[in-house]
Amino acid sequence: MAGLSENHVPEITVQELKHLIDKDEQPFILDVREEWEYSTVNLGGHLIPLKQLSDRLDELEPHRKDNMIVVHCRSGGRSAQAVRFLHAAGLTNTKNLRGGTLAWSKEIDSSYPTY
Repeated sequence: MAGLSENHVPEITVQELKHLIDKDEQPFILDVREEWEYSTVNLGGHLIPLKQLSDRLDELEPHRKDNMIVVHCRSGGRSAQAVRFLHAAGLTNTKNLRGGTLAWSKEIDSSYPTY
């Protein structure tokens, strides 16, 4: 199976994610930041820091077929790496949240702190 190129990662915008949540079609949200970042601000997702993702891949197995997995970090860089890794591991229903928590704070809910 061919992996994703360095520049092409499937994405979803914060507006698109908010629309899914509002329609009660919430995807599985995976946060790949560090624990201290998650405790500062989170979108209610499941925390698996990027460094631990390969060791904890089994936690995503229940979402392989049924749910879209939206991966996010602070700004989109780490989550893009995670999406490439997950696609290579066969979890092809994953998308990167473009702009991460910074975009969520700027475009959806300014009460979410930035750091």
